[in-house]
Amino acid sequence: MYFRKAVHLLGVSSLAIVMVCASEGAARAQEEDPSARLARLEALVAEQSRRLSEQEAMLARQAELLEAQSRRIDERWRVDNRYSEVAPVPAGATLLGPAGLEAWRAGQDTTGQNPDGRSPIQPPPPPSLNERRLQLAAVPEEVAVLSPKGRLTFDVSAEYTRSSANRLVFRGVEIVPGLQIGVIEASEADRDTFGATIAGRYGITDRIEVDARIPYLKRNDTITTVQQRDEAVTRTIDLKGDGIGDVEAGIRYQINGGEKGRPVFVAGLRVKSDTGEGPFDIPRDEFGVASRLATGSGFWGIEPSLSMLFPSDPAVIFANISYFAHLPRDIDKREGDILIGRVDPGDSIGLGIGFAFALNQRFSYSLGYKHNYIRPTSTELNNITEKSDDLQIGALTFGMSYRITDRFSLNGNFEFGVTEDAPDMRFVLRVPVVF
Repeated sequence: MYFRKAVHLLGVSSLAIVMVCASEGAARAQEEDPSARLARLEALVAEQSRRLSEQEAMLARQAELLEAQSRRIDERWRVDNRYSEVAPVPAGATLLGPAGLEAWRAGQDTTGQNPDGRSPIQPPPPPSLNERRLQLAAVPEEVAVLSPKGRLTFDVSAEYTRSSANRLVFRGVEIVPGLQIGVIEASEADRDTFGATIAGRYGITDRIEVDARIPYLKRNDTITTVQQRDEAVTRTIDLKGDGIGDVEAGIRYQINGGEKGRPVFVAGLRVKSDTGEGPFDIPRDEFGVASRLATGSGFWGIEPSLSMLFPSDPAVIFANISYFAHLPRDIDKREGDILIGRVDPGDSIGLGIGFAFALNQRFSYSLGYKHNYIRPTSTELNNITEKSDDLQIGALTFGMSYRITDRFSLNGNFEFGVTEDAPDMRFVLRVPVVF
């Protein structure tokens, strides 16, 4: 449009110059020879034609520069606003940022839509879970995104768990407040557990994943008891244990694809073996005190679970629920004068919720809370069933992930106990290697 206006103005100016020259020529017509006057007019027209050609070439060059600059502005405008598609505009219009938008407005109907029903600018579709893998790398393992088809991942991890408990017990009779007859017993227990695990995950399809875990544990418990009688009696028990823990295997299935921003649900099933040395497999002295610590539960277990991943930019919300069922078994073992019969470890119900957030292309973190309710354990002692207390284990979780390369990443997960029965602290360092 600017080009046409410039050419029109240039044409009008040239015509005016020609008319002025023609007037001057008419005034001199009576004085000059007709042939000389014609030669001078031809030279003047040739000069004006040359100047007009130069002006046209200059305007064409400026139009090319303007077009290139407009393309750069349009590209920058679209990148800054993250627009993925611009609808067709009327012929002759340019898709250049605001200019393209004005062109679309000029061609839209009264409903504010183009004839094909599209809006001028459509936002890009939300990224899939595969595209959010970095963002989800810091979430707990039980709600991690599934491996793509054919991808094998080895996971080497190390962990440390610290638990401590202090208890003061009075065994006797209180006559009046402050006057007691009996024994005061104080105990302090410090438990440290070191572990290393080799795990593997493989994507059978884009929605089915299998995994297996082989743990190794090293435990150290220090229990100190003080009894106040005529004089204080202190006893310290230092127990240790190390060896292979309970091997686990599982399968997970992604129920839906999470289209149109809907949450993704993943069902899982995990089986735990009794490969570790259980509490009824270790020797004890005549007082029933174990000579070393167990590295496993001594029972098989099965755990169905359901996880949810809900993308909500710029974060991903996750949650899970699980039920871990121990399979009871008959011990049929005598410890001193006590015959241990059928033992049914308490099942547990687990809940967890949190969110994950990626700060950049390499670093992400997650915050959450997990809680487990462990039902009482039933034990037959001399044909009498005894039940333990139930347990409430709650912990705040914090995870971090840093991607070193496309194949290696470094993940750290912390758990801080917030209930009396929970461990004080648990730290897990994982190094996934993708093949």
